[in-house]
Amino acid sequence: MIELLTPRQIDEMRPAGEFVGQVLTKLVEVADVGVNLLELDALAHEMIKERGAESCYIDYAPSFGRGPFGKVLCTSVNDAVLHGLPHDYTLADGDLLSLDFAVSVDGWVCDSAVSTVVGTPDPADLALISTTEEALAAAIEVARAGNKLGDIGAAIGGVARAAGYSVNTQFGGHGVGRTMHGEPHVPNDGRAGRGFKLRPGLVIAIEPWLLATTDEIKMADDGWTILSTDGSRGAHSEHTIAITHGDPIVMTAR
Repeated sequence: MIELLTPRQIDEMRPAGEFVGQVLTKLVEVADVGVNLLELDALAHEMIKERGAESCYIDYAPSFGRGPFGKVLCTSVNDAVLHGLPHDYTLADGDLLSLDFAVSVDGWVCDSAVSTVVGTPDPADLALISTTEEALAAAIEVARAGNKLGDIGAAIGGVARAAGYSVNTQFGGHGVGRTMHGEPHVPNDGRAGRGFKLRPGLVIAIEPWLLATTDEIKMADDGWTILSTDGSRGAHSEHTIAITHGDPIVMTAR
């Protein structure tokens, strides 16, 4: 069921979005050559405890994963792009790191992701990250009352293809509210003018993710981490946004 929130409920969600943005900002600052993925997860865990928030990941056990997840942060490195399970890996120069984080604060959930390069960046990695960010911005711009869900997917797919990337639609965005994953599903490609009509009060996570030279994915041995089939790198950008009578609100702004 698609839930529409009142303006007051959207205001009540704001602390969750602000906290998610703060945590990801801190993690990007800390992520560097020589930092272990488990250190990043531990830092996120400590910030959750200090805030009195609740992780959406640690007990998460969907049908597609080997649950429960057991960590509070997704850390996807290089050819990993989604659901990266933190493990004993020390970041090396040039690694492309995607961080995905969702928590509940006072019963409201927000979800966001960011990609960065540690150490010396490869221009190709920066271009990949930039394209996911541009696709996210384009999708947010059309996330307005009266438009259709297909407009969001079309905006993402259009930016991706214009930059020379193909799009995988197996995983995408989703409704957000009292739980992390709700209706509607928000595909990363689509046809403009088609699908569910966007209405004020709809809160969704929009999350374009791309792989450098393929749109095919596979599951890692850990039962969680999603990898490219050809070893090419991936990037992921995500914000939780609220649709209003005017401009969309980016709940997880950093």
